[in-house]
Amino acid sequence: MAMIVAIGNVTAIAQKAKKAAPAPAAAATPTKWVLDPAHSTVKFSVSHLTVSEVEGSFKLFSGSLESNTADFNNAKVEFSVDVNSINTDNDMRDKHLKGDDFFNAEKFPKMTLSNAVLKKVKANTYVLEADLTIRDVTKKVKFNVTGGSTMVDPWKNTKTGFKATGKISRKAFNLRWNTLTEAGGAVVGDEVSMTINVELALQK
Repeated sequence: MAMIVAIGNVTAIAQKAKKAAPAPAAAATPTKWVLDPAHSTVKFSVSHLTVSEVEGSFKLFSGSLESNTADFNNAKVEFSVDVNSINTDNDMRDKHLKGDDFFNAEKFPKMTLSNAVLKKVKANTYVLEADLTIRDVTKKVKFNVTGGSTMVDPWKNTKTGFKATGKISRKAFNLRWNTLTEAGGAVVGDEVSMTINVELALQK
C-alpha cells in the first residue's frame, strides 16, 4: 500500500510540474526600419596626387533594415546608391566619374549592398558584412558600424541611426582609370574611404 501511495505522489508531482512549466517563448516579431534620406549621407574620399584628398558624396540612395531583436544583432540590411547622383563639386570631374573610365553610370546605374547582415560586437558597436556590387563586379566587404540607440522624435516617430566606415579598392571593382605624375605617383589613389551616416524610422 505504501508503495502505491508513493507512486501516486510521484505521478502527481510530475503532472503538477508539467502544468507549471513555462510555455515556449513566442518568436520575435521582426521590425522594419526605413531610411530617412533627409538625415542621411553617403560620402567618400580618395587621395589625389599623393598629397591631398578629393571628397565627394552621392545625393540619391535608399535603404532599409529588418531586425528580430531590439539590439539589431543579425539585422538584415538593404542599401542602394544612384551612381548618377555623384557630386564632387566639379562638373567636369563628375562627368568623368560617371563615364566608362570609372562607374559607367549609363550601363551600371546602381551601386548596391546585398546579403548584408549587421553583427553585434558590443554595445552600440557592430560589423556589417555584405556583398558590394559596383559596375558588374561583386565582392565581399566589411564596414565598422556604430550606433543602434533608439528614441522617439517630436512627431512620435521611433528613430535609430548608424555610422558605417570602411575602405575598398576601386581597381578591384574595375574603376581602373589612372595616370602617373612625373615622379611616378598615381594621380588618383586606389583606396577609397567611405563614410555612411543613416537615420532610420520604424515602419508603422
